[in-house]
Amino acid sequence: MATQQLAALAESTGVKFGTSGVRGLVAAMTDRVCYAYTAAFLSAIAGDADTIVIGHDLRPSSPAITAACIAAIQAAGKKALYAGALPTPALAFYGLTLNAPAIIITGSHIPFDRNGIKFYGATGEISKDDEAAMLRADIDLPDTVHTSPLPAPDTRPYKEYVARYVDFFGSGALNGTRVLLYQHSSAARDVLQDILVQMGCDVLALGRTDGFVPIDTEAVRPEDILLAQEWARTHRFDAIFSTDGDADRPLLGDEKGQWLRGDVVGVLCARYLDADAVVAPVSCNTALEKSQYFTQVVRTKIGSPYVIEGMEKAPDGSRVAGYEANGGFLLGHDVQRENRVLRALPTRDATLPMIALLCMARDQGVTLSDLVNQLPPRFTHSDRLQDVPTSTSAQLLAGIVQDETRLRAIVPLKDAIDRIDQTDGVRIHFANGDIVHFRPSGNAPELRCYTEADDPLRAKQLCDESLALIRAAI
Repeated sequence: MATQQLAALAESTGVKFGTSGVRGLVAAMTDRVCYAYTAAFLSAIAGDADTIVIGHDLRPSSPAITAACIAAIQAAGKKALYAGALPTPALAFYGLTLNAPAIIITGSHIPFDRNGIKFYGATGEISKDDEAAMLRADIDLPDTVHTSPLPAPDTRPYKEYVARYVDFFGSGALNGTRVLLYQHSSAARDVLQDILVQMGCDVLALGRTDGFVPIDTEAVRPEDILLAQEWARTHRFDAIFSTDGDADRPLLGDEKGQWLRGDVVGVLCARYLDADAVVAPVSCNTALEKSQYFTQVVRTKIGSPYVIEGMEKAPDGSRVAGYEANGGFLLGHDVQRENRVLRALPTRDATLPMIALLCMARDQGVTLSDLVNQLPPRFTHSDRLQDVPTSTSAQLLAGIVQDETRLRAIVPLKDAIDRIDQTDGVRIHFANGDIVHFRPSGNAPELRCYTEADDPLRAKQLCDESLALIRAAI
């Protein structure tokens, strides 16, 4: 047994906190490393809690990481309530229900050779200050971590998550609605089907696979774009439902097989839930402000901890919501309609925004594409360069801010620059209204590009050309 500060272990292994949660190479996420992070969480954050809710996504490496985390929980004299493979928001919601901390093993959408761990205190997702407290923690780390086979999952978290939506929106509320459920390797593939069926949907489930599919809702794969279009030609449906791997980011398609941008979904969901204060990262579509739906709009750095921090600062009594460009929706207040209550869930959720938009369209007697057309015509696109070290991205972006000649070399626009926003990365606002935004990913060695314009093809062209130019500059 050795005593070690978590920060030293993080530095030596490369398994570190990213935009949201711990991320690292699977090869580096050994039993000792995962045990150490869990022990630090229990020491610095979990307090006197005697039960820890724990579950995972469907990555092949996730069960072994879960077993190492459970070993640390048990060594601390606490009980692990193992819920199996479930969406991150389902596990977080059950933790809030019990007033218990939660641990979710997930790599979300990041490359297959990586994984991660997300931590939740009894009141929700931990903050950046909490992460710093964990890194300062001294932990007793055994030479060898002895793990046990995972037990049978407790089914209560699954049932509570289904009931959350069916009870609020209503059993049979979507009678006659047809949804194509793209299951792939999403942790929500079964629970989503149960929710939709109980709400009266005719569900066509396709694309289920045992292999892990790294769905990134901000950079939808070309094969998934073509797949949705092919489904639209061969099937009739009102919507396509899917998510990323751990189901905290929605991938929602309309009746034409067109994937909706997550920040568009976020604006419409916030409106449907009657939010008056909305918090979103700087990278999200400016239709949020241009719609004039909301009394207060706050922009933050990218990452759910920053969105949550912004939501917590909303005036007392506000109906506050948040979302990210990936579509993950955070509900900061209880929503009451008649005698039904949808409890707050201030962590990214994929299910709520998809169900809300489908109900919104049904209430108005319109299609999903009609809903989108109600918004001001602002269009975003995003993509990324993979295998670009964060240090390389940071050095490049620091240089272009100081040298307009270098900046001009990586953007395809010659229009005047209105302003440069450095809230998170480098976001360049041009006088013609176009936006080009570069930012190193906080979760993987990727350089992301976000663009916005008044035309969808223009936004995509800006993104493609900007990435080509910055690739040449690296």
